[in-house]
Amino acid sequence: MLCAESLSVRRGAAVVLAGIELSLQPGEVLGVLGPNGAGKSTLLGALSGELRADDGRVTLDQRALATWPGRERARRLAVLPQSSTLSFSFAVREVVAMGRLPHASGRLRDGQVVELALRAADVAHLAGRSYLALSAGERQRVHLARVLAQLWPGEAGQNLLLDEPTSALDPLHQHTTLQAVREFAGQGAAVLVVLHDLNLAARYCDRILLLRQGRAHALGTPEVVLQAAPLREVFGLEVLIQRHPERGHPLIVAR
Repeated sequence: MLCAESLSVRRGAAVVLAGIELSLQPGEVLGVLGPNGAGKSTLLGALSGELRADDGRVTLDQRALATWPGRERARRLAVLPQSSTLSFSFAVREVVAMGRLPHASGRLRDGQVVELALRAADVAHLAGRSYLALSAGERQRVHLARVLAQLWPGEAGQNLLLDEPTSALDPLHQHTTLQAVREFAGQGAAVLVVLHDLNLAARYCDRILLLRQGRAHALGTPEVVLQAAPLREVFGLEVLIQRHPERGHPLIVAR
């Protein structure tokens, strides 16, 4: 289990993340919401080990994350940052296959996993294309396939961190991407996903962490967190909360 314990991060004299207590649960999709500058990407960076905690600590299975050997950690933790770029003309299949580098599962198994991950991210039809010839949204989905391949099939004890994976996607692929993430968590993996769209979070997340000025403002189910008062306090947005007519989750409408 990946956990943050009294986690704080500073940049110079400014505290950008303060006192975060968080545990990623197997089989769960945890959404992180908040306005620009609330600390969402900083939290993901600290949980992945990219950023050093100034106070508190991050643990994986009750062991400090920094003490895990690189290859062993990479088999347990995969990260999709906001921006992932490559400057070489690799084929899409080759980019996705990079996710298998921490493993020693053999060419046959790696090839099978790559094909499954390509299909899960809806980029199998791009497998032979040059990465450099793709649109921004297509590249984003290829990198999703890469991190899925890194942890495939997504078992308990594995953790997937995604920073705004739908930012460059059209509405259809926003849903297909988050459905793939939802299904991946269904295999047992713990998933944390940074989102801006409140309604996507309401539909696909089991729990939501609402950040405000680097602190946890609310943490709970979408029904608990996505209420008019906390959304007004955090975003300054007046909303109506309804119920999705078919699925029953909260539906947020700006007033």
